[in-house]
Amino acid sequence: MNSESVDAGTTVLSARRISKSFNGVQVLFSVDFDLRAGEIHALMGENGAGKSTLVKILSGFEQPTSGEILLDGNPIKLPPNGAAEALGIVIIHQEFNLAEHLTVTESLFLGREVTRFGVLDRKYMRSEARRVLDLLGSHVDENAMISSLSIADKQMVEIAKAISRDARVVFMDEPTAVLSREETNFLFRQVRKLRDQGTSFVFVSHKLDEVMELTDRVTVLRDGQWIKTSRTAILDGEAIAQLMVGRELSSLYPAKSEPNVDEETALSVKGLSTGYVQDASFDVRKGEIIGFSGMIGSGRTELMEAIAGLRPRTAGEVVIKGEAVLSGDVHAANRCGLAYMTKDRKSKGLLLNSGMMANLTLQSLDKHGKFGYLSPSSEASALERARRRFDIRVRDGSVAARRMSGGNQQKLLLAKVMETEPDIIIIDEPTRGIDVGTKQQIYHFISALARDGRSIIVVSSEMPEVIGLCTRVAVMREGQIVGMLEGDEISEQEIMRYAAGLKKKAAA
Repeated sequence: MNSESVDAGTTVLSARRISKSFNGVQVLFSVDFDLRAGEIHALMGENGAGKSTLVKILSGFEQPTSGEILLDGNPIKLPPNGAAEALGIVIIHQEFNLAEHLTVTESLFLGREVTRFGVLDRKYMRSEARRVLDLLGSHVDENAMISSLSIADKQMVEIAKAISRDARVVFMDEPTAVLSREETNFLFRQVRKLRDQGTSFVFVSHKLDEVMELTDRVTVLRDGQWIKTSRTAILDGEAIAQLMVGRELSSLYPAKSEPNVDEETALSVKGLSTGYVQDASFDVRKGEIIGFSGMIGSGRTELMEAIAGLRPRTAGEVVIKGEAVLSGDVHAANRCGLAYMTKDRKSKGLLLNSGMMANLTLQSLDKHGKFGYLSPSSEASALERARRRFDIRVRDGSVAARRMSGGNQQKLLLAKVMETEPDIIIIDEPTRGIDVGTKQQIYHFISALARDGRSIIVVSSEMPEVIGLCTRVAVMREGQIVGMLEGDEISEQEIMRYAAGLKKKAAA
């Protein structure tokens, strides 16, 4: 190991020469990792680097092919299926592990219910649930059903569930992916407080700024191998990114290409309302990349779903290449050449238990068969093209989508959308939960699509993303488009002024 990683300090949990193979394919190669008492340790790497596999091994959800795990310096075989929680090892999964039919309180106490005289002490459990949620600064109702919560609120419940278990070691896999900056700040304050009381955290994230802000040490994996462990304070974001990808990232965003002002209008939205979204109007020209920014809950996704026909509209019209599209008619929008790429690839975008081919051609089956029969050769050719075009890196083409890294899942989702050959693509959160190297690739994919004459709408919670990609940026607040920025106006400061309600002007 690097000498910077062996400073004095009590080690709580260790991996020694851990290797792991799935069906004969090796994904970890003799990896070492140490977690000290009372530290926040970032685990970094590109998608497919082995981070999630190492986390699952260190929390008992997977067993190593070789190597050993040490707890408090003693070799141990961690019990499977979450039973390691009894040892104080808790994991906050990137995929939610909540029962939709239970309340927030019932979810927090599931499997460790409190009784009094043989009867569930619901009053105590509700009070304790409220206390933990308040610690996180969360306003989630402890009596609410999980199924009624937003994605961000479900994430806060997952975090509260882990914290309520008095854990010694907490693994956090992309915990801020769906949180606002305010919610993230609350979370970080609580994590620091628990760290100072001796709890240890492993923080898996692709947000370099958050890693720099929160963590004490960083370990970088690449292609299943340990690369470096170092104190965070002596690195910067650029250095971490270079360690992750093994190359310099001098051009994260491609050069912007301004569309011709006389180019035809591909999409026109006029006075669209959905109940929450009110009177939204904007146009997109052929070959243009337009961004939509705003706080979580500002109505960006609701607007895009209404445009794509996935959500009914109460007023207004959507005109695609001169043709008006009826409210809630997703098939008509598709026939006119519009495609929507969801921000929730795991729940709404991909069939996680199916292979790459089934996912790729699901929306374009009519292209790959005749008389109701699919052509295996046509589907196989499409898959090979998609793998080359979008650089989908998997060792086995038959692998289930759930076994793929987040970056490869996102590329597969983009390939699936593009298989329908759309002229207008709405991409909601194009790089959520993926590493910086894959982000760079997707940015260049988007730019190439625009140069090809396709019109792109990018919805993103990451302001550098819309600033780096888009020639115009619409800002939404409380269901309305409150600003449309162009040229030198496009900056984080200006976007925040509109998003926070400090400025407002008519959308262009």
